[in-house]
Amino acid sequence: MSGKRSSTRAGEGEGPAWYQGGIAHVWLPYAQMKAARPPLPVVRTQGCRIVLADGRELVDGIASWWTACHGYNHPHIREAVERQLTLMPHVMFGGLAHEQALTLARRLAARMPGDLTRVFFSDSGSVAVEVAMKMAVQFWLNQGVRTRKKFLAFTRAYHGDTTGAMAVSDSDVGMHAMFRGLLPEQYVIDLPENAESAAALTRFLERHADELAGIIVEPLVQGAGGMRFHDPPVLRRLRDAADRYQLLLIFDEIFTGFGRTGTLFACETADVTPDIVTLSKALTGGTLPLAATLARARVFDEFWSDDPKHALMHGPTFMANPLGCAAANASLDLFESEPRLQQVAAIASTLERGLAPCRDLPGVKEVRVKGAIGVVELERIDDLDGLCARFLGEGVFVRPFGSIVYLTPAFTIGEDELARLTDAVTKVVGALGE
Repeated sequence: MSGKRSSTRAGEGEGPAWYQGGIAHVWLPYAQMKAARPPLPVVRTQGCRIVLADGRELVDGIASWWTACHGYNHPHIREAVERQLTLMPHVMFGGLAHEQALTLARRLAARMPGDLTRVFFSDSGSVAVEVAMKMAVQFWLNQGVRTRKKFLAFTRAYHGDTTGAMAVSDSDVGMHAMFRGLLPEQYVIDLPENAESAAALTRFLERHADELAGIIVEPLVQGAGGMRFHDPPVLRRLRDAADRYQLLLIFDEIFTGFGRTGTLFACETADVTPDIVTLSKALTGGTLPLAATLARARVFDEFWSDDPKHALMHGPTFMANPLGCAAANASLDLFESEPRLQQVAAIASTLERGLAPCRDLPGVKEVRVKGAIGVVELERIDDLDGLCARFLGEGVFVRPFGSIVYLTPAFTIGEDELARLTDAVTKVVGALGE
């Protein structure tokens, strides 16, 4: 070790005492720490607002990476977590079970199409993907098939930051290019969005199907890979291909699940039942970390055996955490008792109207909306930090990435708050061309 000491970042002597004392000791996500703007000190959240230590209130345009679908600090979720906290904050899920987890598993299975009836809990979206991949490979191993150990993923895909999840993400356009050649080798081709790419999929499977455990895709929206949309026929083509070549089809609904695209789950829009589904993010309404991997009966049946080696040997320490499960059950209550999907439809209409002027702005490549997702894709963004600062000046929290400015607000956002977001996007993007 060189013994070189990290230099002090701008902002480390500003803000409350807790901020000044701690900021030099954290490692921020997706940030070059030497150059990154200091994070904003937050003291409170409520509804669709983020309150900073200096008293400023920001309208949140991205709902904390798309998780806070009911807004922050919803009383029904808060009360459910408080009740559970007095009873049992945590208990291991190995050899023990509790009401919140079993109730949640039953309710998720009832909401899913087809026979997606078995739920494996974990604590993050990336781990849920790892579990799905492990299930798919072992599905074949338990049948004595050792050749089917790879996966087919798609250009612009992003499935997480753990090793297996990175391997099925597109390293050419994503965040993991430096790991190319170091990760398990998987196949990445274009989504079958037209006749040409559909034919390419068929040709690929003719050559490689015997190597594949399954196909993994983000249904309807590829999120962190650029907020790229595709239509339901793409998913039906993948289901048909998986059936034809006897592959497992995995839907990564970590972003799209729980109403974001307009139906509770994206697979409903396409009327497709995948073999495995991953869920996280909005599962608890953005309150606590929790994830789930759901499998169809035919997948689970290959693990149901007298042979101990056929068991799924996986078990995150905090899987099925009672507080997280209580929050998730309360979140499902809100989807059942409040008009969330109608709110998503209204948000979609407002985003269409509010972002439409951006189509005429210089440097704008495309404007697109699906459900409660609004995207302004630019030709390029030269200064992401500077763009974020301009949004802060408009009183909103919007965090562009790549060449994308996007909005994924809470479903409970008020009309005036949503208008403030779309107006800010139009103004800030318009100023880039001046």
